[in-house]
Amino acid sequence: MATVAGAGDLPPPLTAADFLEFDKAQAALGHSLFYDTILSGNRNIACAHCHHPDFGTGDGLSLGIGEGGVGLGPKRTTGTGLSRIAKRIPRNAPGLWNLGARDLDVMFQDGRLSRSDIFGNGFNSPAEEWLPKGLNSLLAAQAVFPLVAQFEMAGNPGENEIIGAVHDRIDAAWPIISKRVRIDEKYGPWFVAAFDHIDASEEVSIVEIANALAAFMAQEWTSIDSPFDLYLAGDTSALSSDQRAGMALFYGKAECDSCHSGPLMTDQAFHALGLPAFGPGRTRGFDPYARDVGRMGESNRLEDAYAFRTPMLRNVALTAPYGHNGAHATLEAMVRHHLDPVAARAIWTPGDAHLPDAPWLAATDFVIQSDRLEMVRQRRAITQKPRHLEDAEIKQIVAFLESLTGTTVDDPPFGVPKWFEP
Repeated sequence: MATVAGAGDLPPPLTAADFLEFDKAQAALGHSLFYDTILSGNRNIACAHCHHPDFGTGDGLSLGIGEGGVGLGPKRTTGTGLSRIAKRIPRNAPGLWNLGARDLDVMFQDGRLSRSDIFGNGFNSPAEEWLPKGLNSLLAAQAVFPLVAQFEMAGNPGENEIIGAVHDRIDAAWPIISKRVRIDEKYGPWFVAAFDHIDASEEVSIVEIANALAAFMAQEWTSIDSPFDLYLAGDTSALSSDQRAGMALFYGKAECDSCHSGPLMTDQAFHALGLPAFGPGRTRGFDPYARDVGRMGESNRLEDAYAFRTPMLRNVALTAPYGHNGAHATLEAMVRHHLDPVAARAIWTPGDAHLPDAPWLAATDFVIQSDRLEMVRQRRAITQKPRHLEDAEIKQIVAFLESLTGTTVDDPPFGVPKWFEP
């Protein structure tokens, strides 16, 4: 590994060999499915509504607007009348960059999906032993869960047969979604053509749907040509002087690489950074109010309270706002929070969150902030010790983070289909 003045070892560059291989015909099928509302309970939202390339494969909001919302990105509204949203999505919509990496072992902010054979299907997931076998990757396993999430894509009880099945058992909904897709005059024959083991559309299951989605996402959003990657590959002119200085800080004095380590720039572990709490939270069945305990919700270990997964950083400049709940609007604000979480919490205000107006949810949007004991618990869980950097040094780190943006992100293999209607 290369070294840089004032810093430790740098990771090797990412290459195509670091990623799983996926079938191009299946990716083309997944491309269409990703932008199609056919996978949602009420046929009114697609994967792309929360993960759109115009917003860095996120949605530009602190907390997403799922089922019942109207529009796209930061201008997406919360709906009206009986179709309005019943709840904000509890966590920020993450970017989809480099999710086909071979070394990726865990997904979701709390790590509730990971590679494991504990249930005999290759994954430890919320579906446990009911997750079907045959999924081609961790990314494919991830793809099936938004489809059966009430506030993301499935809809509210009484609205459609998919959400009704979900409330019976999570795996009961996937055959309904699969049938809807395979009887479609476009998709049925397409699956037969794209999958060698499929001889008739009747054989299409949620496994093939998820594998096609994974093939698309992996091929569309693999990003390994940022200026930083070019620098790691030997092009020392790829970074500006400020970016090189920021890199030295990132891998040196600021110790950012203590968590954002390795080629993927993540330790795939969980850390309590004390981001300001708001929104409905990803509550457990016995939580008395809107809060999010992070990794502890999956592990049931007190030492995991309020800890969230370290994200990968390629194209991070495109994926604002930042944090598991999108608390910070800019990279500079997020860097400053890492340097001193307690101080950052003290100056944060609700106005810093980007939440589309929903008056019927306003009473709970920030209610957690008024719980003094919960705020104490969250501050106490913070493990990050304060570090001082000058303003100029912070700007250099931001400049380095901006160097992680791929040079070909605006020219993906597939792009947004012309028929997609936000």
